[in-house]
Amino acid sequence: MTMKFNLPFTIKRRQWLRRIQDLGLIAVGVWFSPGTVFAKPEDAHAAIKTITGGAAIKEGRVKLIIPPLVENGNLVVLKVTVESPMTANNYVKSIHIVAEGNPVPNIFTAYLTPRSGKANLTTRVRLADSQLVWAIAQMNDGSFWQGSAETLVTLSACTEMV
Repeated sequence: MTMKFNLPFTIKRRQWLRRIQDLGLIAVGVWFSPGTVFAKPEDAHAAIKTITGGAAIKEGRVKLIIPPLVENGNLVVLKVTVESPMTANNYVKSIHIVAEGNPVPNIFTAYLTPRSGKANLTTRVRLADSQLVWAIAQMNDGSFWQGSAETLVTLSACTEMV
């Protein structure tokens, strides 16, 4: 079948479909290019500023443990411990995890109360690339504390197309 347009030449159906397919592949390539998929460190800093509302963040009290070398970024074990008595007058209100190289830097937020007992978290996260990860704890008095860890990911997650 031949498609006719008001052009000085004719395009066969297969040629037309091939051109549409090529344009689609180019669009997908641009959409999923590393520059658009990975966040930049500035995005992570903006996420941290949004979490804290611009308040000062103190170092210490928060310990973030991530393996320094990860073979696969799909399941990275992450442990966070915050030094706090977890009493009614002094407790961790929330823990935020921010990764500078993920498409969405704010990975997750956990909310705690004095009834949580301890301010310890263990979970698995996906990391898109080798990067710096922060754990930011908000205390009930409004202060923020942070800890960070860097990890090297050999096989990235979040960007693989199946």
